[in-house]
Amino acid sequence: MGGAAERYYTDPPQIERGWGTRLIDTQGRAYLDMVNNVTAIGHSHPRLADAVGRQLNLLNTNSRFLYQAYADFTEKLLAYSPDPSLDTVIPVNSGSEAVDLAIRLARVATGRRDVIATREGYHGWTMAADAVSTSAFDNPNALSSRPEWVHLVDAPNTYRGTFRGPDAGPRYAAQVSDLAAALVSEHRGPAAFICEPVLGNAGGVIPPQGYLAEAYAAVRRHGGLAIADEVQVGYGRLGTAFWGSQTQGVVPDIIAVAKAAGNAYPIGAVITRREIVDALRDEGTFFSSAAGAPAGAVAGSVVLDVIREEGLQANAARVGAHLQQRLSALSEKHPIVGAIHGSGLYLGVELVCDRESLTPAAAETAWLCERLLDLGVIMQATSERQNVLKVKPPLTLTVDEADIFVNAVDVALAELDAGAGAVLSAVKETR
Repeated sequence: MGGAAERYYTDPPQIERGWGTRLIDTQGRAYLDMVNNVTAIGHSHPRLADAVGRQLNLLNTNSRFLYQAYADFTEKLLAYSPDPSLDTVIPVNSGSEAVDLAIRLARVATGRRDVIATREGYHGWTMAADAVSTSAFDNPNALSSRPEWVHLVDAPNTYRGTFRGPDAGPRYAAQVSDLAAALVSEHRGPAAFICEPVLGNAGGVIPPQGYLAEAYAAVRRHGGLAIADEVQVGYGRLGTAFWGSQTQGVVPDIIAVAKAAGNAYPIGAVITRREIVDALRDEGTFFSSAAGAPAGAVAGSVVLDVIREEGLQANAARVGAHLQQRLSALSEKHPIVGAIHGSGLYLGVELVCDRESLTPAAAETAWLCERLLDLGVIMQATSERQNVLKVKPPLTLTVDEADIFVNAVDVALAELDAGAGAVLSAVKETR
C-alpha cells in the first residue's frame, strides 16, 4: 500500500472478522474495538448485510435513474433534519466528497470563493477538503501549504487554546467576525465558514458554548454560509443530539455527513436548502456512482433504522456518561491524565507530562496504544500533539465493555506510573 498508508501499530494484527464491538485476527484473538466510528451500528450487523445483499441481487446502478430505495433513504435522513429549511439531500460516497461538495455549493450559492476554517481541523483528502484541513497530525505541513483562498482562525479549545476563560466562546467567535469583515473590505467576502461541531482530530474537544452561534451569525452577516462537518460526530454519536451542531443550539446552512451513514459502506450525504442545491445547476448537474446506487441507499436506510430501533443514540448517552465518569476517576489516580474531552461515545483522553505546563505526553500515549493492543483493546492516538486517546467505538458499546476498556487503561497507566525500566525503554523506542 506504500508509505503513505496510515496504520495504527508497529506490528498490526491482521483482522479477519468483526462482530459488534469486536475485531478478530487471523490467530483467533478478539479485540475490543474502541476507535471504529465508521461502523456505528457495529461490525457485521446482520440486517445491513442481508439488506445490501438482497439489493445487489436485484439492481445496482446510479442516481441518474429513478428508484424507490433512494427516496426511502432521503426521507428517513430528513426526518432528522435540525430544521425544516434543510430539506434537500445529495448522495456522496465519502466524508471527503461531502465536504468537497459542501464547499462547492457554498461557492456557487454566494458567488464567492474564500473560506474560513479553524486550525487543527480535519475535513478529508480531496483537493477542496484537504485545502481546509489544518491538522498537523494528518499533514505536518498543513499550515504552510494552505491555498490563498483558505483563511484560518484559532481552534476553539478552552483547555490549551488561546482563550480559556468563561468568555472564550465570544472571543474565539470574534476572530471569525473580524476575519470575515477584513475579507469583505478586500472585496473577497467569505463564501463559507466550516467547522466540526466537536473538534474530532483535535481530540474530541467541545467548542465553548456560544462559539458556533456567534461564528455562524458573523459569517452570515458578511454574506457567507455556515458548513457543519458532521462526518465524525453526527448520527447520534454525541448522545444528547443526533447532530453535533444541535448541541451548540445552531442550524447550519449545509451539513456534510458520511462514515456512520453506511456503516463502512460507501455512502454519505450533503443536507442543505433547495435553493443552495439549485444554484449548482449554473455549473452543471451532479451524480454519485457509488452513493447514488440502490445498494448504498439501502445501506443508509438500514443504518438509520437500526440507530432508531435499537436506541443507539440513547445508548451513546448512557454508556458515554459512564465512560466519562470512570475516565474522570482515572484522572484522580494518574497525574498523566490531564483532561477528558467530548460527549457520548466521542471522547478524548488527553495525556500530559505536567498539568500546569500541559506538555503533551506524546511518547507515553504512543506506548499506551501499543500496550492496550497487548491487553486486547484497539486504541488510537490523535491531536496535533499525538497525546490524546481517541475514544469513538461503535454505538453498540455496552457498560461492561466500557469497563473492560477503562480497566485496561488503568492497568497500562499503572505500569507507566511505576516507572519500570522496560516500560520507559519502550516509550523511548516508540518515539
